[in-house]
Parts: sequence; C-alpha cells; structure tokens
Amino acid sequence: MGSSPDLHLIVGLGNPGEKYARNRHNLGAMVVDDLARRGGLASFTLSPRPQVLIGSVHLGMRTGGVPGPLTVLAKPTSYMNLSGGPVRAVATRFEIPVERIVVVHDDLDLPLGAVRLKAGGGEGGHNGLKDITRALGTRDYVRIRCGIGRPPGRTDPADYVLRDFPSIQRGIVADAIDRAADAAERLVIEGLGRAQLEFHTREPDVDAP
Repeated sequence: MGSSPDLHLIVGLGNPGEKYARNRHNLGAMVVDDLARRGGLASFTLSPRPQVLIGSVHLGMRTGGVPGPLTVLAKPTSYMNLSGGPVRAVATRFEIPVERIVVVHDDLDLPLGAVRLKAGGGEGGHNGLKDITRALGTRDYVRIRCGIGRPPGRTDPADYVLRDFPSIQRGIVADAIDRAADAAERLVIEGLGRAQLEFHTREPDVDAP
C-alpha cells in the first residue's frame, strides 16, 4: 500500500491482552475494531518493531455508492503509556502527515456516551496521548474523544479507567462505539469541520448511573 492524498491513519488506544480488552481505557480500540468490522477486515496483521496491529479498509460510502477513502487502522500492542512509538512508526511507513493521523481514545472529561472531535490541544492527563505527542513532536493530530464520565466518589481515576463497563452501561457503550465509528467515517470522507458540525450537536440519549 502506498501513500495517497487522502490516506488517513486511525489509531485505537488501549492496553494489550484479554485482561484489559473490555476496560474503559480500551474504548478507542473497541471503536477501531468496529471500523474494521464495517470495512470487512477479517483480521489485523502484527507489524514488528515496534509491535502494532494494522489493517486497511475503505471507510464509509461516497455519493453514488463509491467506497470511501482507503484508511489504515492501527492498534498498538504496547501498553497505553507507550503508544507513541507505534503511532509514529505506522505514520512514517505509510507517509501519513500529522493532520491525517486520528487517535480514538477514552475521555474522563466527557459524559458517558458523548463523542467529540478536535485537532490539537492538550492531552487532559491521558498518558497515551502524552506519549503520542512526545513521539510525533506535535499536538496537531486529530482526536476522537469518547466519553466515559468521571469516577464516582473518591474512586482513583487510574483504577476507574482499568475497570470494565458495568452491565447496566453496556447498551450505552455500544451506541457510543457506533457513533464514534460514524464520526470517523464522516471525518475521512468530508473533513473535520463537517464531522464536528454533526457530532457536536448530536447528543447521546443517556440515562444511566
């Protein structure tokens, strides 16, 4: 696969292994798994040094039924706080500029089910984003922020993000994954501004503890 003018890289953040697979902190990886399913990707390929799971799909549908842009999907197999090296390696391999790197991640500062998009800005204490910024040398990549809400009471945020979603919230989470995948498709087809216009005005129907 060579570089093309509209080739995007979409990275889903999480921690590796079955132990973490359904944690709140793995919400970004869940969204990329959904994009892979939508694009008909049967399995990811493990790329060594640094290890990262990658695949390519055409996302969404353009006017007239034309398949959407070819997009590289990636899931680092490193722990969250070492996400930067894999992201930089994949972006370099496919010659993808920073403005077309999209990182999907969980966000404590958004309510459960909310989806927001932005380019640049701070990392909000998210260790995966911090390491990506360090590795790329810039904050100017795009983020799809997936809300998980603040921890209740005095729960340590570090413990909270490493817990699974409770069963009562799983329907909301499934809807949020679907919405975030929709946002990713709109982003690569129509650009950040159009995606923000739609998804910043579409609030989830959330009524859960």
